[in-house]
Amino acid sequence: MTFVIISGGIDLAVGSTLVAIGAVLMMLIDTGPLGILQRMGITGIGAYIFAILISIIFGIILGEITGLLVTRGKLPPFIATLGTMKIFRSATQHFMQGYTPVVPKPFLSIASLNIGGQMLMPILYWLILAVVLYIVSTRTTFGRQVIAVGSNERATKLSGVNVNSIKRKVYVLMGFLVSLSAVIQVSRIGSMDYANAGSGYEMDAISAVIVGGTSMAGGKGTVLGTVLGTLIIAVMNNLLNLIGVPPFLREAFKGVIVIGAVLLQRKDSIS
Repeated sequence: MTFVIISGGIDLAVGSTLVAIGAVLMMLIDTGPLGILQRMGITGIGAYIFAILISIIFGIILGEITGLLVTRGKLPPFIATLGTMKIFRSATQHFMQGYTPVVPKPFLSIASLNIGGQMLMPILYWLILAVVLYIVSTRTTFGRQVIAVGSNERATKLSGVNVNSIKRKVYVLMGFLVSLSAVIQVSRIGSMDYANAGSGYEMDAISAVIVGGTSMAGGKGTVLGTVLGTLIIAVMNNLLNLIGVPPFLREAFKGVIVIGAVLLQRKDSIS
């Protein structure tokens, strides 16, 4: 989401994309009579690797679709991702109704493997991805071009950069990362509620990015800032829980923090 917002875009379809990819993943590894890979005679670790690769490819395709809607279709990112958000979740619910895949227990160890008695694997994955994305954003041509596109799209285009290609790649990156999240989600829980899974994830991601200092206008932001923004929101959620704030009001506090962060950004830009 950091890359998307820095480029001047937005993605509201994060949660719905996760649900769609998660459904495909579970259909592939299902050990029940309808399991795709099992019916093909592919089982064990080979089946898990194959299913994860297919899920990642599917996520990249969904990201490419969004990127094409924004670049070729000339749709505002808000409208394009609002549409895909509805399409992805609705289509998943339609095709998965009445079907409950059985996720094999060995697959759960991807996220549920205990280290020192703690389930730390999701955190380790998050830290590794944060380091990789930080390097991509600061040490690669692509990272610099993303910032340039968000800062001044016209000037970037005149300098010879393929702006549409950069925007498409940003949404492809989003699809890739959401597919990894879907794998972790399925392996951590062992199932997926197609109606509610991933609900609000896009707002959590956007909140972390904004609180981390990324400008909603694009062209300014860092992955490190988003990591800190994520930690700030996590600490805030725990604090509100400890002092007994009702669950529904916690989201209100999160909204206040996001609005305050945007107002501070606006004040800085004016001054």
